[in-house]
Amino acid sequence: MKEEHRLNRDIRAREVRLIDETGKQLGIYPIREALRVAEERGLDLVEIAPTANPPVCRLLDYSKFMYERARREREARKAQKQIEIKEIQVRPKTADHDVEVKLNRAREFLAEGAKVRVRVRFRGREIAHQDLALELLERLAAQMSDVAVVEQKPMLEGRALLMVLAPANKSS
Repeated sequence: MKEEHRLNRDIRAREVRLIDETGKQLGIYPIREALRVAEERGLDLVEIAPTANPPVCRLLDYSKFMYERARREREARKAQKQIEIKEIQVRPKTADHDVEVKLNRAREFLAEGAKVRVRVRFRGREIAHQDLALELLERLAAQMSDVAVVEQKPMLEGRALLMVLAPANKSS
């Protein structure tokens, strides 16, 4: 983790606005006086806002401050929801019932909150009939419109046509 704050004798300003460990503003102090106050209290003088005029410095235990900050960042990352992308694959000539089975599986994925990538794979000369695959994807999107929205329109990637569906927002 890179150091972002200047500490103690690294602070270059002549005067600083001093804030104590409780968050109470103590006023504007010459840097030597601020360093003396920090030393008396057994704390570090940390430059919090270097661009302010005069720079804002705070009295605190720097190692504890960095530990708390890292812990908050870890918890924030943990709290972020990881969006999963599940994939179903079909071919341009997949039978209707098989497509229905795949659609039901896609509905389950969407109900869990995952996005679904629908991939129509082409083999051999099937790629000459991309219009059939496009029709299939449009039909799937129409059948799934009650639970999903098309996030990425069908596009060709290699020898496959891809479309991404995202769960529809339930406002009711």
